[in-house]
Amino acid sequence: MTPPKPKPRDRKVSLWRYARLFRQDILSAQPEHLYTARMAEFRTPFFRSYMVNEPALVAQVLKDEPDDFPKSARIREGLAPLLGNSVFVTNGETWKRQRRIIDPAFEGGRLQDAYPAMEAAGAAAVARLAQDCGDAPVEIEAQCSHLAADVIFRTLFSIPIQNETAAKVFAAFRDYQRAAPLLNMAALVPLPKWMPRPHHRRTRRAAGTIRRLIGELTVERLALIRQGRAPDDLATKIMTTPDPETGTTFSVDEMVDQVAIFFLAGHETSAAALGWALYLLATHPDWQDRVAHEAGAQLTKGGARAGSAPRLPLARDVFRETLRLYPPVPMMVRENSCPKRMRAREISPGSQIVVSPWHLHRNGNLWADPDSFAPDRWSTENGRACMRSALIPFSAGPRVCPGAGFAMLEGPLLLSMLVRDYRFQSLADRVPVPVAHLTVRAKDGIWLRVRPRDKT
Repeated sequence: MTPPKPKPRDRKVSLWRYARLFRQDILSAQPEHLYTARMAEFRTPFFRSYMVNEPALVAQVLKDEPDDFPKSARIREGLAPLLGNSVFVTNGETWKRQRRIIDPAFEGGRLQDAYPAMEAAGAAAVARLAQDCGDAPVEIEAQCSHLAADVIFRTLFSIPIQNETAAKVFAAFRDYQRAAPLLNMAALVPLPKWMPRPHHRRTRRAAGTIRRLIGELTVERLALIRQGRAPDDLATKIMTTPDPETGTTFSVDEMVDQVAIFFLAGHETSAAALGWALYLLATHPDWQDRVAHEAGAQLTKGGARAGSAPRLPLARDVFRETLRLYPPVPMMVRENSCPKRMRAREISPGSQIVVSPWHLHRNGNLWADPDSFAPDRWSTENGRACMRSALIPFSAGPRVCPGAGFAMLEGPLLLSMLVRDYRFQSLADRVPVPVAHLTVRAKDGIWLRVRPRDKT
């Protein structure tokens, strides 16, 4: 079964029709030819946008000349109520300082330290699913959101999702997801800095609630740090790491900004990927059985062997293939700060440069059988070559997501724990339709039947 993919729009539509389609869903708003185009241009009365869809151009933007292609300020407009001045939206020296403080928390040794918290969250999710076993379909995206949020709270602040503040943040974030479009008017029309930004009232209210609650957690943690009683988790590591160049640490407001993006990037993207991975395994039961067998051999009820994260190569291949087919962040927008020439085109400063993992990962000029679910492709010559040059679910270059290693430990582990204990079955009358708002989700959810692994 070929994994679902949105139906593309007609090649030519008006700007305002495109804006309406884009606001509803960024993926179906794009024409079919972008899956094979090397570079595409989109003109509006306000700006020009160029999508780059070949490895050399993507490397130029993300790896070779990143300072010439900073994050676009227009995408920041849509996320400003929640993310403030976080590492996800900043540029230049501000961004460099933030990364110098954040990166040490996600080094290899620290990831091993986070493993027990991930496993505890996975065990809690396995227990919760027991009540949903049977013939009634289960909306699995909601389960994955709960699980991913639990991982974030346990690894950041050493508290489970059952904690009252954690539960309130999770509820507020669900409201934010429902209210916040990826595109608002400021992303299409450059507005003067003095002009108020048109954010929906629900978006502002939900973002304000999230930031207030995160602020309370941050202040509490600062007090524990000063008393010498803080747990050795990610929040403590980040809050106590000084910038090696300036000697400064994050203020409370700066820490709230960073925790907000950790929650958005670490919770929302992980939940989206895990939901799609379970759907793909449900529609490919042979692969599901292989991952379950590997999990049974590598995981034990008491934890990983020797107290460290297990090796799960099959689950890792499945998760990587999921990230290829359904990259959580479907498009990244940069803005060229100086004149550029790409594929014989002169690109004026201020143009929007779009790097689209969604299209690059399905580019028929690069990938063998690009729309198929084939986790074993990573052992082929084509798969290995594309993994090096055309697989960017976490971006690439200096701005690669600092949590990429975290995600590649978390995703295969949680996937393995779930399929070890349960069998997930797809429903012929409920095929999910991918849509992109904050991340690539299913339009009406992902509905699966869940049964204990030892039953059919």
